[in-house]
Amino acid sequence: MKNIAFGSAELIRGIAAGEFSAQEVLASSIERIEATDGRVNAFTGKSYERARREAAAIDRMRARGEKLPPLAGLPYAVKNLFDVAGEVTLAGSRINRGNAPAHEDAFLVQRLQAAGAVLVGSLNMDEYAYGFTTENTHYGPCHNPHDLNCVAGGSSGGSGAAVAAQQVPLTLGSDTNGSIRVPASLCGVWGLKPTFGRLSRRGTYPFVHNVDHLGPLADSVEGLALSYDAMQSPDALDAGCHALSVQPVAADLRRGIDGLRIGLLGGYFADNASAPAQLVARQAASALRAGDGVEWPDPALARAAAFITSASEGGALHLADLRTRADEFEPLSVDRFISGALQPAAWYVRAQRFRRHYREKVNALFRHWDVLIAPATPVSAPVIGTEWLDINGMKLPCRPSVGLLTQPISFAGCPVVAAPMWPEGKTGMPIGVQLIAAPWREDLALRAAWALQQAGVAHLKVSKL
Repeated sequence: MKNIAFGSAELIRGIAAGEFSAQEVLASSIERIEATDGRVNAFTGKSYERARREAAAIDRMRARGEKLPPLAGLPYAVKNLFDVAGEVTLAGSRINRGNAPAHEDAFLVQRLQAAGAVLVGSLNMDEYAYGFTTENTHYGPCHNPHDLNCVAGGSSGGSGAAVAAQQVPLTLGSDTNGSIRVPASLCGVWGLKPTFGRLSRRGTYPFVHNVDHLGPLADSVEGLALSYDAMQSPDALDAGCHALSVQPVAADLRRGIDGLRIGLLGGYFADNASAPAQLVARQAASALRAGDGVEWPDPALARAAAFITSASEGGALHLADLRTRADEFEPLSVDRFISGALQPAAWYVRAQRFRRHYREKVNALFRHWDVLIAPATPVSAPVIGTEWLDINGMKLPCRPSVGLLTQPISFAGCPVVAAPMWPEGKTGMPIGVQLIAAPWREDLALRAAWALQQAGVAHLKVSKL
């Protein structure tokens, strides 16, 4: 087998140039998965036969001299809440095992297949996406490739770990309160949470309909941008997809930060970040020539409202099973689902009223700034089983507190790129930074991310596996 270098942009170019075939790239990916996943536990399902058919189709296209689609031959995998035709959509649960297989692929899987990407499997996650650590009792915890004793983050833990372990260069995840950005931060990979409503959610298992986002995790900014462009499309069959047009971003990356007004968030985002997390935010701010001391409006209130919304919608969604099958739920989250189902409706209504005014304040902030910087997680990856975190002298429960810095941002619906940073240089564990832009301005966050990548400030590292 050829020694094929890992890297989404390089793989796409190499396949197009005939340096290697899509089938050779797939074989290399499968070999890596089989060699490492017994320790990482990123995959819960493998679609190798389908992948071989898709890769062979790409190679036949090239042999005929046809123009290849933009992601031709690129292996990828999806969080197991995405429908895959013929497979049961688990959403990390035991209860869903008895469901019928999906009749068709999720909309975004269809888009990636049309773009030539090759689906190799489905990935581990927190049950029903309610968690930040992917310590899944039913399918086993997902291990961080940089330290197998540590969590991979969640709820898209398998999506972050599979990229960090060099199993695949691209994955899909979901992000309600931070579930793309947290694993991207803790696993040291790139992640994109687009604007709320930007990408269709049709064919995915929901958590919180009014806050759920879908997006990619990748080995490079180019990988994020190319996959994001491939997935963009209005979808009249998804009432939650508000995108009316496609706005490509990949061709715009090299504009960098020229003309952008970039600021570093302080206050809440410094107070709730450890010293290493504050350090990487300052390093990113220095590289991007950012101003400092920017204050985000009402972040603590936004986090509280996000908790109320998540618990209420999540509890209502699973109410029938909570009444009759509570013992089959994830022990780490079942109490939160039950408490959400018991919340007064007035709390939920009040949270939605707050959200309208909150978004107005956030949008007003972006009249003065184009991109804002904040740490993505308050700490690096905790050891599996950790119950408490110490953050600047505050003792906080670990599993919900990993999302301290991401929840206020997603509740506003803003697009965010999570950039992989390394506070201890060549040693230690990663902590990401969030590059936040105004709604519908993914292009600006990605331009700032590309500038960090080009400066060598944000990047992947080869895992120790």
